[in-house]
Amino acid sequence: MRRSSKKVVAARGPTRSGGSAATLWTVFASALEARDGSAGAQAIHELWMRGEIGSNVERALEQLWSAAASSIPDWLPMRHVHWLPLAYEVSARFVSPRRGRSNIYLVLLDYSDSRRDPFGLYVGMSHYTPVQRFEQHKAGIRAAGSVLQRGLEVLTGPTLHLQGIPRTDAVRIEVELAEALRAEGLFVQGGH
Repeated sequence: MRRSSKKVVAARGPTRSGGSAATLWTVFASALEARDGSAGAQAIHELWMRGEIGSNVERALEQLWSAAASSIPDWLPMRHVHWLPLAYEVSARFVSPRRGRSNIYLVLLDYSDSRRDPFGLYVGMSHYTPVQRFEQHKAGIRAAGSVLQRGLEVLTGPTLHLQGIPRTDAVRIEVELAEALRAEGLFVQGGH
């Protein structure tokens, strides 16, 4: 699975419909039929946050990426990560009341060769967009070794509200967010 080179920008991140799981699966089926990546992403995301079985989420992600890759918003991860709801919860604790030019970002790391939980996180801060900064890491430009060697994708959703904040806030939040995620038991790199 690869993201399309055509970026889909969502006006906002994932939302909650409040509908039942059955309703969300119906919405998802309709989105697949219509090749509507945005609607499908919303349905998958809500099911995921409600604790849907991981194999069901993984299968739905595969179906959506196959049917509608070019219209999937960039905040939907490409693979199932069981602790994503926790990452949202922890990230939501951090806010900046002011606007600026810095961004907080999370990168999903692959530790399947060395850890029981195959995924870890990198917490970073930059004036570049999260996707631009991830691409720089992968190209070896001011790269953190963990992202260069193990980076899979940017987890955009949990930090959408931490984009365009002042540098002073971003420096503080980067450190505190990494510490908070570690305190919740996640394997975290970066955050310095």
